[in-house]
Amino acid sequence: MIAIRGAVLERIGAPRPYSASRPLTVTELELDPPGAGELLVRVEAAGVCHSDLSVVDGNRVRPVPMLLGHEAAGIVEAVGSGVDLPVGQRVVLTFLPRCGSCAACDTDGAAPCEPGSAANGAGTLLGGGMRLRRAGQSVYHHLGVSGFATHAVVSAASAVPVPDDVPPAVAALLGCAVLTGGGAVLNVGKPRAGESVAVVGLGGVGMAAVLTALAHDGVQVIAIDRLPEKLAAATALGAQQVMTPAQAGESGLRAPVVIEAAGHPAALQTAIELTAPGGRTITVGLPPPDARISLSPLDLVAHGRSLIGSYLGSAVPARDIPRFVELWRAGRLPVQQLVSATVPLEQINSAMDQLADGVAVRQLITFDA
Repeated sequence: MIAIRGAVLERIGAPRPYSASRPLTVTELELDPPGAGELLVRVEAAGVCHSDLSVVDGNRVRPVPMLLGHEAAGIVEAVGSGVDLPVGQRVVLTFLPRCGSCAACDTDGAAPCEPGSAANGAGTLLGGGMRLRRAGQSVYHHLGVSGFATHAVVSAASAVPVPDDVPPAVAALLGCAVLTGGGAVLNVGKPRAGESVAVVGLGGVGMAAVLTALAHDGVQVIAIDRLPEKLAAATALGAQQVMTPAQAGESGLRAPVVIEAAGHPAALQTAIELTAPGGRTITVGLPPPDARISLSPLDLVAHGRSLIGSYLGSAVPARDIPRFVELWRAGRLPVQQLVSATVPLEQINSAMDQLADGVAVRQLITFDA
């Protein structure tokens, strides 16, 4: 057992501002050593994502107390039996482990792993175990990672090795923002030269989709968000057109590939309306469970449009993370530009406020070695 420090969600649905209600407590915990098929990782960097906020605000109900954080990277410090990763290896931690043997794992990323999804819902590791305790009481894992901490024990299925030249800030974002937003472009949208890609919602995931679309030769990118600051950031990344949802609706523009990354029904409605005949609307956002939209089935059929849900960008992390590393290394995917702020773990509640206000692209928590 080792002593660690991490951010534990004590209760769901606390009032805002979170900086005052403080639903997350930075506290000392005990971490058991890795079991068979597991590894101990010293966390170097962790991104603050809407999937964390959705647990804090109650849109995604999880058991508590739970050590949050699901987008992270770090260094392997110990391994359990059956794990062939060396100590000292940098790894990206991913929030959906794949068992490799269920029917969903045979879909090449189109469907999320069934045992992995079940473990995530239960707050355990892939094998069903829990390795976190506080004062003798169990603390749940968040999406198999719990990266808002100095150390984590994860299933080997939740870790993908990356070369030493990939900085921690880049490696961390590969595990969620880039896999989700970029994966939706690579694995589902698959734009061709001469086509345009519209991205609705410019948080970390949406901006990663923008970057990945721009990495395709001859692809034009239209970035859409209600906040001028987000549109300016998308312009700085290289988006050829930026506009608000209202401006997009008035423009009459249509794109063959449209990515919805806001997690809001109005954003999905906008994305569908912007999809060209024969085009694909790809939704990766996670709205509240009771969210609904109005949809014309005739419109889909008559115009040959497709509406596709994509969880984790329909990615297979072990396959796709190396693809993103090569794009980054070639200078075509400047992931580091997604980081809008670096914050200490002690400011995690304020970071959740920034995220809820929509002003942050990707805040990054870093840990001293």
